[in-house]
Amino acid sequence: MNLTDADIARAHQLEPMEVIAERAGIDPQFVVGYGRDKAKIDVAALPEQPRKGKLVLVTAMSPTPAGEGKSTVLIGLADAVRATGARTIVAIREPSLGPVFGIKGGAAGGGYAQIVPMEDINLHFTGDLHAIAAANNSLAALIDAHIHHGNELSIDPRKVTWRRCLDVNDRNLRHIVTGLGGVAHGVPAESGFDITAASEIMAVLCLASDLTDLKERLARIVIGQTYAGTPVTVSDLKAQGALTALLRDALSPNLVQTLGGTPAIVHGGPFGNIAHGCNSLIATDTALRHADVVLTEAGFGSDLGAEKFFDIKSRAGDLDVSAVVMVATIRSLKFNGGAAKDELQQENLAALQAGLVNLARHCDNIQKFGPTPTIALNHFIHDTDAEVELVQRWAEDRGLRAVLTKVWAEGGAGAAELADVVLASVVDKRSAPLYDPAAGTLASLQTIAREIYGASDVELSPQAQKDLKIIQDNGWDTLPVCISKTQYSFSDDPRKLGAPSGHTVKVRSLVPRTGAGFVVAMTGDVMTLPGLSKRPAAQGIDVDAEGNITGLF
Repeated sequence: MNLTDADIARAHQLEPMEVIAERAGIDPQFVVGYGRDKAKIDVAALPEQPRKGKLVLVTAMSPTPAGEGKSTVLIGLADAVRATGARTIVAIREPSLGPVFGIKGGAAGGGYAQIVPMEDINLHFTGDLHAIAAANNSLAALIDAHIHHGNELSIDPRKVTWRRCLDVNDRNLRHIVTGLGGVAHGVPAESGFDITAASEIMAVLCLASDLTDLKERLARIVIGQTYAGTPVTVSDLKAQGALTALLRDALSPNLVQTLGGTPAIVHGGPFGNIAHGCNSLIATDTALRHADVVLTEAGFGSDLGAEKFFDIKSRAGDLDVSAVVMVATIRSLKFNGGAAKDELQQENLAALQAGLVNLARHCDNIQKFGPTPTIALNHFIHDTDAEVELVQRWAEDRGLRAVLTKVWAEGGAGAAELADVVLASVVDKRSAPLYDPAAGTLASLQTIAREIYGASDVELSPQAQKDLKIIQDNGWDTLPVCISKTQYSFSDDPRKLGAPSGHTVKVRSLVPRTGAGFVVAMTGDVMTLPGLSKRPAAQGIDVDAEGNITGLF
């Protein structure tokens, strides 16, 4: 009998939340239940204690469209680490309905390496993303109302940069016109929607250290310009209090569990290709204060998620990464070596060998931040012994370890060797960011492009040049940068697989995110509101007469 991920999750008997809290080292009195199987941690009430845990970052090589199982490896590895006797906590992002209803489906792991209750986590969870969307769209409404009722701040409707958001991929809402229907219905203006994961409020919530910091960051958000060209902020609208009220409960991280009973803090969900790609700083910090080992991830490949983890999140939260796991798959190596997507299940040693240049660059890049990565070779049933041996021999020749990992089929037991190797690689020396933001936005972009992407230079479009002038004139030029780029290539062209070099990264616009504390650089054709495919995963999701949800995986 072939069990689906949903069958495996549904057959599992979850442990009581007070047991999971105690296992995490958190007194159950500071855990607020959301139903029977999930809870919020009242971080503000927790007794003060220093960080003690070692932080392990799980990242990956450039993926195929289906993803390489980075979260699945992280979850299985966490169960394996806990089996060694170390108090272990997972800190991971919340799924978005965009990929759940789109191409990838559920995002809570798979097989016997899952975070549960997976149906709740994938659909609505504790309402955090809804709260972020409500705050985002309330701000949009407050801006429009201010302009409609006399516009005391002299906001130029043509220069309002704040957009609405929702958590579903709806391409028809990327560009819209609001305020139609006459004077009573507002001032007509062009606008649009982003996916909730790309909202600055998502980034603000994920980088805030506490409620006070959250409010201060919200107040700094720039929503547009006046007719005179000066920035208008949320504090000018006196809206930060209302937005904080909407986000108060969402700021508390969520506690659930893996199939192996390891505590998992699931909180925040910015995408790695259009945002900074990491779970909340509060979640990571809480885990580090209670666990011996904390396993976390960063979105997509290391050129996106890991770079932003070191250069944005670690800088903001004074985090030190003690070890890095690089997830790789035979299929992605062959894909990056030129094999067609419909031929990835066939043995192809030539394509595999050619694709290793992609993994090599990812591993080399991680070492620029300090740690030497351990390669987790995530096993798929079509992988052959010859292919696995080729990768492991290649890694050994480079002074690396590539450990075959079978967490989908075996859970934590399938990562026992990986856990031993990773724990042995833990170091006390500090990891370091790649660049100094004080050198300016353009210099930061150039450093990332050259050192991480293998590019020769960065080219700013005329619009990006205008944006840079505004950023410099307003003193935002020393903020870190968050590059929005395709996840499939080191370049800004998703068709350039492997390890392209000497290319030019073309930046089409620069967007200051003053609340989050970084500047977003938009490259290529990456969109902040994706669309659904011809056959979205949503078409396979159903509910039976007993209320059981099917088709999430």
